[in-house]
Amino acid sequence: MCIKLKDQSVKTKVYSTFESPVLILDTQYLILNTMNNNYDKIANHYDTLSRLVFFKSQVNAQVNQLQYLPKDSSVLIVGGGTGWILEEIAKIYPSGLKLVYVEISAKMIALSQKRNCKSNQVEFVNLGIEDFGTDIVFDVILTPFLFDNFAEQRAAKVFDQLNEYLKKDGLWFLVDFSLNKNNGNWWKWLLLKSMYSFFKLLGIVEANQLIDMHVYFLNEGYKILERRMYYGDFIKAVIFKK
Repeated sequence: MCIKLKDQSVKTKVYSTFESPVLILDTQYLILNTMNNNYDKIANHYDTLSRLVFFKSQVNAQVNQLQYLPKDSSVLIVGGGTGWILEEIAKIYPSGLKLVYVEISAKMIALSQKRNCKSNQVEFVNLGIEDFGTDIVFDVILTPFLFDNFAEQRAAKVFDQLNEYLKKDGLWFLVDFSLNKNNGNWWKWLLLKSMYSFFKLLGIVEANQLIDMHVYFLNEGYKILERRMYYGDFIKAVIFKK
């Protein structure tokens, strides 16, 4: 069965994976206008590299937020990588959730489609978030390690876009790296610079420095429900309420 998605000039097909209704976008109809922030080159090794450097800090930062997911909610996940978070979500809610999974990397999407989502409905969208359009207004948005990929102009544009997709009183789960006067130890600056140099060498990310997104949320009147720090305060996990 083919389904036409609003605001998307692509075709989709419905498959059943792990007894879960899953929508998969046919990427042969997609033309991406940029390769920036695309992790295709290291998709198969991304989780291993992450755990070698950060152990389970990146995982724990995201998993600990999931207790705030409302039952039977609509969820937008942007830049979810290999999709392991889908299985963690399914442990909490095996059914009833409607998830839209936007990821620019086709290889990351392929890995994510193999995940056991139980009976939750998952729509996989192989696009950069800037090219994604929807009429849905979501209960929850997840942006794990998304904004550290962007230069400031693109980060601001993406924030404004996602802000429009979130309901009033909706929740935004932000997980990203953090540097400031209080936690800007020399090793964090060195590690971040090394990471950017590595990804630049591979032609993966556009950013040269970390953008502090906190001010964007404050300017839009978001309230902080929870803030946790990990890995020597280098990783922050914040739950904002609109």
